[in-house]
Amino acid sequence: MPFSNRQSSSSYIIVTGGAGFIGSHLVERLLNDGKRVVVIDDFSTGSRENLRSFRNHPRLKVIRSKISRCKELPKLAARAEFIFHLAATVGVELVVKSALRVLEASFNETHILLRVAAKHGTPLLLTSTSEVYGKSAKPEFCEDDDLLIGPPGQSRWSYACSKLTDEFLALAYAREQNLPVVIARLFNTVGPRQTGRYGMVLPRFIAAARQNEPIRVFGDGSQSRCFCLVHDVVESLVRLKNNKKARGEIFNIGSTEEVSILELARKVVATLGSKSKIERIPYDKAYAPGFDDMRRRKPCVEKLQRFVNFKPQTPLREIIRLTADQS
Repeated sequence: MPFSNRQSSSSYIIVTGGAGFIGSHLVERLLNDGKRVVVIDDFSTGSRENLRSFRNHPRLKVIRSKISRCKELPKLAARAEFIFHLAATVGVELVVKSALRVLEASFNETHILLRVAAKHGTPLLLTSTSEVYGKSAKPEFCEDDDLLIGPPGQSRWSYACSKLTDEFLALAYAREQNLPVVIARLFNTVGPRQTGRYGMVLPRFIAAARQNEPIRVFGDGSQSRCFCLVHDVVESLVRLKNNKKARGEIFNIGSTEEVSILELARKVVATLGSKSKIERIPYDKAYAPGFDDMRRRKPCVEKLQRFVNFKPQTPLREIIRLTADQS
């Protein structure tokens, strides 16, 4: 999808992973803001369907490629005004089954992108994950907390380690090569276009509820999460891009409305008027034996609000409704 000739001389924003769930919403927002956008995505977990409503936009160019195989990357990075790096493995289920793919893809692809960005001084936002907080038992997580990662024998923690390595690498480029970098630790993000194919809990619950099929809750259901609407996440990312004081910093992005997974299932049933029953599935039947989960995952977003005057606050019931209506 080439740019129109009329637009070819102006700068643009690169979005890696732009065909993914969050990436496609970010691309749509940037286009609506009048930006030119280059998407680099290998479509391993992203989908052209996510870009369907704006795929022929004259200010959008889509390159189907891994970052490491994109021959145009050096020239693109040289002229880009900003890079959003969202390309990553998605979902605990995929992480558990494909740890090697997770580790290789995360470090190699991110390192190549950082090196190219640093060469040209192109500002970059790296999306990380709440998984880096690991097994911490704190009631809420802050950006300067110590991190407690599980043992290497459990592949479940490979994603956390890979993203944490990405963070260290990005900050090293910031310190040693003056690369303008922002790190965004995303907590559970949900909304339209999200698929349950990789174990994502809310779309999985909604799909079952629509069919009045049993909703499967892993473990005892008391583990809690905070679910954030994708549009609130995108708003946060765009504001961080636009705030030069945010560069060199790490930010949590997520909702602070906490809910147990069992209660989430009940809310989905109630919101959709479903007849689904809720079934509890032991972890050792859902995943490999010894699977280790985080009991709580609530962000402190005071730093985000302080820097960009915004924090996600769409109520969970509204998030469920929006996700169900537009999925």
